[in-house]
Amino acid sequence: MRSLDDVFDRLPRSAFRQRFRLGPRDEAALGAKGLAVMRDHARDIVARRLAPAAPARDGRQTPVSGHPVFVAQHATATCCRACLAKWHGIPAGRPLGGLEQDHVVRAIERWLRAQAPPGTREGGSAEAPRQLPLFPA
Repeated sequence: MRSLDDVFDRLPRSAFRQRFRLGPRDEAALGAKGLAVMRDHARDIVARRLAPAAPARDGRQTPVSGHPVFVAQHATATCCRACLAKWHGIPAGRPLGGLEQDHVVRAIERWLRAQAPPGTREGGSAEAPRQLPLFPA
């Protein structure tokens, strides 16, 4: 597994990864809920959609919009198992271990922190992570 510093040094060289930005609705959601809640959401999304050895619809399981974590996943190449292998050095074909899931969540959180609007709360999670449908309609 590559260090996040190495991954984040390489990401700016990808025109595809650089085009991702939070839209007004995602910025508002991040600002209102705070980074801790988004981190909880990221943990849940990664565990359900990315951690299995063979995720359902792998390569197409992460929407491009609809939640700040989804945008962050595309920006950080944590959107599918192929991107995890190519960018993060985490092999596909086996379940993600706890350290690997933590690595993915830290990458998402690092990107969200850099994109966060001024005044975004850091704080602890006051609410349970929102249960997202496995495949939104």
